[in-house]
Amino acid sequence: MSAKPKPPQSLPASDDPRGILGYNLRLLRVARGWSQERLAHACDLDRSYVSGVERSHWNVSLGNIERFALALEIEPWRLLKPPVAPPVACLDVSLGGL
Repeated sequence: MSAKPKPPQSLPASDDPRGILGYNLRLLRVARGWSQERLAHACDLDRSYVSGVERSHWNVSLGNIERFALALEIEPWRLLKPPVAPPVACLDVSLGGL
């Protein structure tokens, strides 16, 4: 059994779109209690790709941003919206502010 997913520990720079995408992706994934493997399966992507996106190692295509958004049931732009506050210990799955 794998360890419980943990939210990101620090905010990304507001001028770093890859960092913002990775931060939001991890935050939303963890809020749902999903592993990287679960998200990858829902997006028909490889788990190592999801890991790389969360660590800002990839330039992500719009098509893959759309895949992530569909799997997470959110609008794609929400993945690129800079966060304004660090995550709280108990996240609401709806994440209405994101």
